[in-house]
Amino acid sequence: MAVAAALLRRRALYSALASPSWLHDTSSCYICSISGTHSLVNHPNLRLQRGYHNSGKFDLTDLTHPHIWYPNAREKKRNVFLHVGPTNSGKTHNALKRLEASSSELLMNSVGVYCGPLRLLAREVAQRLNKANVPCNLITGQEREEIEGAKHSSVTVEMADMTTEYQCAVIDEIQMVGCRSRGFSFTRALLGLCSDELHVCGDPAVVPLIQRILEPTGDVVTIIFQVNSRNCFFSIEFVELSNVYFGVSTDTRIMSSNIPICWLYVSMQVQYYERLSPLVPLKTTLGSFSNIKAGDCVVTFSRRSIYMLKRRIEMGGKHLCSVVYGSLPPETRTKQATMFNDQDSNLNVLVASDAIGMGLNLNISRIIFSTLEKFDGICNRELTVAEIKQIAGRAGRYGSKFPVGEVTCLNSDHLPLLHSALKSPSPIIERAGLFPTFDVLSLYSRLHGTDFFQPILERFLDKAKLSPDYFIADCEDMLETISLIFFEMQFAENYAKKGIVRLKEIFTPGTLQVPKSHNQLKELESIHKVLELYVWLSFRLEDSYPDRELAASQKSICSM
Repeated sequence: MAVAAALLRRRALYSALASPSWLHDTSSCYICSISGTHSLVNHPNLRLQRGYHNSGKFDLTDLTHPHIWYPNAREKKRNVFLHVGPTNSGKTHNALKRLEASSSELLMNSVGVYCGPLRLLAREVAQRLNKANVPCNLITGQEREEIEGAKHSSVTVEMADMTTEYQCAVIDEIQMVGCRSRGFSFTRALLGLCSDELHVCGDPAVVPLIQRILEPTGDVVTIIFQVNSRNCFFSIEFVELSNVYFGVSTDTRIMSSNIPICWLYVSMQVQYYERLSPLVPLKTTLGSFSNIKAGDCVVTFSRRSIYMLKRRIEMGGKHLCSVVYGSLPPETRTKQATMFNDQDSNLNVLVASDAIGMGLNLNISRIIFSTLEKFDGICNRELTVAEIKQIAGRAGRYGSKFPVGEVTCLNSDHLPLLHSALKSPSPIIERAGLFPTFDVLSLYSRLHGTDFFQPILERFLDKAKLSPDYFIADCEDMLETISLIFFEMQFAENYAKKGIVRLKEIFTPGTLQVPKSHNQLKELESIHKVLELYVWLSFRLEDSYPDRELAASQKSICSM
C-alpha cells in the first residue's frame, strides 16, 4: 500500500510537471497517464486531424498541417495585424496602444494578452498597462503576479494560453519563429491564439513566411511596415477557393499574374512608416576605455566578459556600470535596467549581452560591440545581420534624452562587418520552428506503450513529417531539463516518499553570501534556479510545497 501511495504521489507530481504550459515554458515534459486512449482519439485536435486527412486512420507523426492543432482559433475568423519594421519604429508601441484601448471598449469582458520573448519585457509591459489604468497580470514560468480585477495578462510567449478567448492579443519579436530552440513557441502562439484581433510585431524578413503559414487559416491579415518614409498597410484576406488566379485589389482594378493557386488576396491597401530616430554607425572605434561616456552600452556575449569589462570601465574612476544578461535573475535584471535608466543613479554605463536586443526600453546613447562573435551553444560564429541590427537598434530610443543613436566597436577589424550589416536587409526567414502538441505526444506514447518522455520523443521526431515551411525545434535543452528534474533533483524523490517537500531538505536558508569569484556567482545563479523551481511547483502543488514564502524571500536575496 505504501509503495502504491508513493507511486500515485509521483504520478501527481509528474502530471503537474507535464501540463502543456510546462511543456512550452521550460521545454521539458513527462508524458503522464491519460485515462484511456479513447478519450485522446476523440480529442478535438485529433478529430480535426483525422477529418483533415479524410480517413478513419491518421498518422500522428504527420506535422504538415499544424494549423489544425488549434480548433478554437480556427473556428474564429481572426483579424491579424503584422507590425513590421526596424527597431525603434514604434511598431510594438502601436500594438500595445491597441491592447490598452481594447480594455476600454464596450465589451465588458474584454480579455487581452501580450506575449513577449523575455520575462523582463513581459514585466515592463505589465507595468506599462497597470500605469495606464489597465489592470494587467504578469505570468511567466517563474513568476505570477495577479492584479485584482485584471482581464489582461502580460506573459512570456511560452506561457500563452491557447484555450482562452481573447478580444486582443499581441505577439512581440515574431522573427523568433526562426529560432532553433524557441521558435516553436512563437509558431504555437501565431497559429493557436484564439483572438478577435492578433497584433504581431517584428522584422520585415519574416513577412513572406507568416503569409504562407497563415494561408490555410482563413484569417484576415493586415501588414503594416516601413518603406521609404511612408507608412504602409496591406490588408489581405485568405479565402479558400479553387482554380482561381492570384490577384491584388488596389482600387477598382484587379491585376492578375495568371499563376493558378487556391488562395486569393481579396483586398489590399497601402501606407508606410519608418524608424523614429536616426541610428549612426561611427567610422572610428571607441579607442581607449577613457572615452566611455554616460549612456554607453558595451555588448559582449559571456558572463565572464561582462564582469571583466565592468571592472575595467570602473577602474577608470569615472563611471559605475549596470549589467544585464540572460542568466541573471529577472528581479536583478529589472533593478539593473531601472538603475541605468534613472538619471539620478550613479550607474550610468551598461555592460550587457544580446539580452538587450529584445525590445527593452533602455536609455542608450551608443552601442559598443566588444566583439561581433558569439558562442551559440555549438560553436563560435559571427553575429548575423539580423542580430547586429537588433542589438545596434537599441541606441537612441525615441523620446529618451539621446535623440540620436550611435554604434561602433572596440576592434577596428569589426567595423566593415558592422557597417555592412546595418546597410543590409535582414535575410528572409524561410522556416518556422515546430514541435508537436502535448495531446499528440500523449496519444503517441499510449499507442507505443511507454509513459516516459525521452524515448518516445526521440522515436516520434525520427518519424516526423514536415512541410517546407517548418523545422523541428532543437530538443537538446528539453532532454537536459528532463534529466535535471527527473534524475538529479531531490524534489520528485522527496515528494514520492512523503507527499511533502520542505525547503530545508534541499537548501539551508540563511547561508547565502555575496559572491567573491566567478564560480561563486555561477553557484548563486544555480541556487536561484532551484528556488525558482520550488516556487513554481508551489503554485501547482501548494499543499506539497508549503514553503513558498520562504523560498521567494531567499530568491529575492539571491537577486540583490
